Amino acid sequence: MVLGQGVTLAGKTEGRHVAHPGRAASAGLRPPCVPAPEFDLDALLVSTFAVAVAEIGDKTQLLALVLAARYRKPWPIIAGILAATVLNHALAAWFGSLVSGWISPGVLRWGVVLSFAAVAAWALVPDKLDEDEVKPPRFGAFVATLIAFFIVEIGDKTQVATVVLAAQYSPLWQVITGTTLGMAIANVPVVVLGSRFAAKLPLKAARYAAAAIFAGLALWVAVGGLPG
Repeated sequence: MVLGQGVTLAGKTEGRHVAHPGRAASAGLRPPCVPAPEFDLDALLVSTFAVAVAEIGDKTQLLALVLAARYRKPWPIIAGILAATVLNHALAAWFGSLVSGWISPGVLRWGVVLSFAAVAAWALVPDKLDEDEVKPPRFGAFVATLIAFFIVEIGDKTQVATVVLAAQYSPLWQVITGTTLGMAIANVPVVVLGSRFAAKLPLKAARYAAAAIFAGLALWVAVGGLPG
């Protein structure tokens, strides 16, 4: 009958558009499970902690204290510190990453070990700020801090640590962000609270802690090698 054929045809048409869940799964129509991408923050965390401890009692922290006493404008000084750190440590991290691509993994591994060990020994030496490193104020607080901090940070142990961390870890943005956060953690309270806070800092304990951290990093790389 025409009606029966219509029903049959409708059923066929309907069958073409509506698939049984079990049949769809057996036919391989189920969307594949995609694992969530891994997000490793080792570079960020290690860089932040290592530089924050190493910066306590460092000459750049002493410079932050001098600038805070001179200008009494904490927020421009903090902005100058952060800007100078990002610029300085971005260059340092880029250099460390560049050097790591020039030499063989074996040489790089022991170079990183020796560099971390040198920074550990350096951390034990009390820092001081020379008078000629603090120029008379010729600019506003932000520009003066930006220039002074960038210059004083050149060759400082936190910059050297950034070079070595960038040679060991990736991605670079985590190293730069971590070292900048570490500088902020150590310097912002000094700028905001001034000498009363700085006088209470456990400088000797901080030096030993920084030395232990970098010595531990040296041992870690010596035993386990560089991260892949």
